[in-house]
Amino acid sequence: MDPQIATHLPIFRKQLEKFVVFNDEEWNVFASYLKIRTVKKKDHLIESGQICKEIGFIVSGSLRFYHVKDGHEITNYFCLDQEFVSSYSSFLKQVPGHTNIQALEEVLLITFTHQNIQQLLANPLMAYKMERFGRLIAEYLICCYEERVVSFITLTPEERYIALLESNSRLLQRIPQHYLATYLGITPVSLSRIRKRMFEVVK
Repeated sequence: MDPQIATHLPIFRKQLEKFVVFNDEEWNVFASYLKIRTVKKKDHLIESGQICKEIGFIVSGSLRFYHVKDGHEITNYFCLDQEFVSSYSSFLKQVPGHTNIQALEEVLLITFTHQNIQQLLANPLMAYKMERFGRLIAEYLICCYEERVVSFITLTPEERYIALLESNSRLLQRIPQHYLATYLGITPVSLSRIRKRMFEVVK
């Protein structure tokens, strides 16, 4: 096993336990399929039109999900360290996706592929827990998507910003303002006004 992967495996295993707990024998089998990958700042993990072949666990760094409409990039999600990242619909169906995933910082990932999962599902020792893992991570991603849709229907841009501040303040420290603005569905100027009003209230 790559010594660099071995260094980060305890953290990865701990995060994985949110979905499935492997005993030591199962973990050794699963870990044998893992690879490590670096994505340089501004490079893409996956681009629209490509088939997503892997799921990554972010050891360090941050990525943004975006679509292009009428020549403009619209950011719709972010992933930071200690989170899983994938164009999951494309990954599950093994068809070209519509999502671009770009590194905002240099990103270090632990990855496993769609082919790896099929091999693990065919392994009698691993099949049950891999099926459970696949179902639970899908449920997790669906819930994230639903929360995002509901926030756009029910909250104003300022309320969405406050909710983000309360739930994931580290985004605000690491994400460029113009990406954050499109994520909130507003312009950078509008975001600056929201921040100014909040700063004045705090004073």
